[in-house]
Amino acid sequence: MKVATAAYPLDVFQDWADYADKIRNWVSEAAENGARLLVFPEYGSMELATLAGLEAAGDLEQSLHAVAERIPAANALHADLAREFNVYILAASAPVFDPEFGDRPVNRARFFSPSGEMGVQDKQIMTRFEREDWNVVGGGPLRLFETEFGKIGILICYDSEFPLFGHALRDADIILVPSCTEAHAGYTRVRIGSQARALEQQCVTVMSSTVGDALWSEAVDHNCGQGGVFGPPDRGFPSSGVMAEGVLDQPGWTYCDIDTARIHDVRKDGGVLNWSHWEEQNDRAPKPQIMGLR
Repeated sequence: MKVATAAYPLDVFQDWADYADKIRNWVSEAAENGARLLVFPEYGSMELATLAGLEAAGDLEQSLHAVAERIPAANALHADLAREFNVYILAASAPVFDPEFGDRPVNRARFFSPSGEMGVQDKQIMTRFEREDWNVVGGGPLRLFETEFGKIGILICYDSEFPLFGHALRDADIILVPSCTEAHAGYTRVRIGSQARALEQQCVTVMSSTVGDALWSEAVDHNCGQGGVFGPPDRGFPSSGVMAEGVLDQPGWTYCDIDTARIHDVRKDGGVLNWSHWEEQNDRAPKPQIMGLR
């Protein structure tokens, strides 16, 4: 199975047709190159705010509502494209107002199958900006999606930096990590998290990024990243663990062929067996003893 993971620039649109054409062009390009799983980044949907005008797009609170209002139409577009091109699409995540979680938005990724069916995954832990400035809140629980290519989980950006979330998705063959990071340090944190989750759970992680400047937005004004696909540095995988990577801050797709049989093989008979040995930590990691050395 070939995956395409995006380094995605955010644009200003004059009308809905401009946005629809952009998404169609990205999806058709990946499908024409043989990709069956397409991964867009966290908060890539913030460009939808420009349809309400640059004043609304530049205001933190107004931009949340402007994007959320467009998500039903964006969902219909992605469902149609998934059916047309016979692909799975992880759409760029977006703020969504869901009454189940109160009056503040969650950061929601929507995952579309070739049938047009949609599943959703909400971000679990908010960054400082999300909680202190934007007041975006944590949403629904982690989910594991059963697909024709195996089990797929999603950890949105900062969530990839928490190993217990990776372990909760321990049965996933592939973990998708859509990200939006302002600086190289932020990109590096999420990349390290993605590679650590691939090591610990002996699976494949797929990281996408927003890239370039969007100075019309206070939320996503600067973006740094690239596409990347990572596996455990073990039998059947590159010794670096890097299966594919794009060029930093260069827009476009990064492609990688993934053989899930290799994931099952390395879990059974790898040079090490992190996935199988995880539970042994439980008895060996109590509160540490304090010892003085002078």
